[in-house]
Amino acid sequence: MIINRALVREIMVTTGAVALVISSIFLVLRSVGFLREAADGQIAVDSVLILVLLKMVTYMDIILPLILFVAILLVLGRWHRDNEMTVIAACGIGIQSLLKPMLVVFLVVGGIVASFSLYLAPLATRVALNITHEYKARSEITGVATGSFVETRRGSGVYFVEKYNEARDLYEHVFVHNSSFDSEGVVVADTARRTTDQRTGAQFLILENGTRYEGTAGAPDYRVIEFARYAIRLKEKAATTPTIPIKGWPTLQIMNAKNPRLVTEWHWRLAKPVSLGVLILFALSFSANDVRNRRVVNLLLAFLVYFVYSNALGVVVAWMKKGELGAAMALWVVHGVFALLAVWLFLCRCQGKRLYEFPRLIPRRSPSRESLADSAPAQ
Repeated sequence: MIINRALVREIMVTTGAVALVISSIFLVLRSVGFLREAADGQIAVDSVLILVLLKMVTYMDIILPLILFVAILLVLGRWHRDNEMTVIAACGIGIQSLLKPMLVVFLVVGGIVASFSLYLAPLATRVALNITHEYKARSEITGVATGSFVETRRGSGVYFVEKYNEARDLYEHVFVHNSSFDSEGVVVADTARRTTDQRTGAQFLILENGTRYEGTAGAPDYRVIEFARYAIRLKEKAATTPTIPIKGWPTLQIMNAKNPRLVTEWHWRLAKPVSLGVLILFALSFSANDVRNRRVVNLLLAFLVYFVYSNALGVVVAWMKKGELGAAMALWVVHGVFALLAVWLFLCRCQGKRLYEFPRLIPRRSPSRESLADSAPAQ
C-alpha cells in the first residue's frame, strides 16, 4: 500500500535526522569529558576519538528506541496537523491499519537494537577497556599533553613539552622535574625522543642538547651540567590483566550462567529490543492531534511515559544487581505492566475515545431561558 510505504519511508528518514542530532550532542558531551581526561594524562590524546565512538556504540541500544519513539511522534504528529490522517480516516483506513508498517519498522530497528545489545555494545566495552588499560600500562611520559604542565602518575615530578614533531617523532623544548633522579633536579632540553633497548627491552627517554640543574640553588653542592645527550630510564608498570565489567562480557558467556548478576545482565540485554515494541504502541497512541487539547500536551505525556518506563526498568535492574530482587521476572513484570497500558491506550485511540480530559477551570454556562427568549426572532 502506498500509505504504508510512505509512512515507513518518512519514519526512517526522520529517524536518521533525529539520530544525527542526538549523536552529535552525545559526541560533543563525551568528547569534552575525554579531552579533560587526556589533558590530565589519564588517556592518550590520539585515542580520544576512538574512545568517543566506542562509548557511543555502547549506548546505542538505549538511544535507538528513544530516537525511533521521537521520530514516530514527529511524523504522525505532522500527518495529523496537516489533516493527512483525517483524509486517510475518511477513506476507511483507521489507526489500526498502521500496525502493519509499524511491524516492518519494529523488525528493522529491533534487529539493529538487538545486534547492539547482544554483540556490539559488549564488544565496544571490551575494546575501550583494553585501549585505556594499554595506555595506563605504559610509562609515565607516554601520551604527553603538549603545551601544559602535567604531573606524573606517581606524583614524583612534573613535565612540560612545548610541541610534538610528528615528522621526526621528537618532543621539542622539554622540561622535566623529578625527585626520582639521583638527587632533586631539573632537566631542560631542546629535544627528546623515546627509544627501546633491543637487548633488555627497557625504555628510555633520550634528551638532547640540554642542561641539568642538581641540588638547591646557593648550596655548595649545587651543580649545573650541560649535556649533548642524556638518557632517563622510564619505569614501566607491572603488566596486569584488565577486569572486564559484566556489561562487557560476551552474550554467549552469560546466557546460560547461574550467577544472579549474570542472569540480570542477560535479561536486561533481551529487554532492550522488547521495549521498542512497547514504545511504538505508545507513540501511536499519543501522536494523534486532538483538536480539543493542544498537541504539546500529547508530546509531554508521551515523554513522561517514556521516562517513567525507562527509569522503572533502570531501578528494577539496579535492585536486581544489588540482590534486592532475586528473580529476573521482576524486569518482565515492568514490561508487562507498560505493555498492557500501551495496548489499552491504543485500543482507546482506535475506538475514538479521549485518552485524557483535564477539568475546566471555568465551567461552561448554559444559556438561560431569558437569553433564549431575547435571542428568538420577533414574530
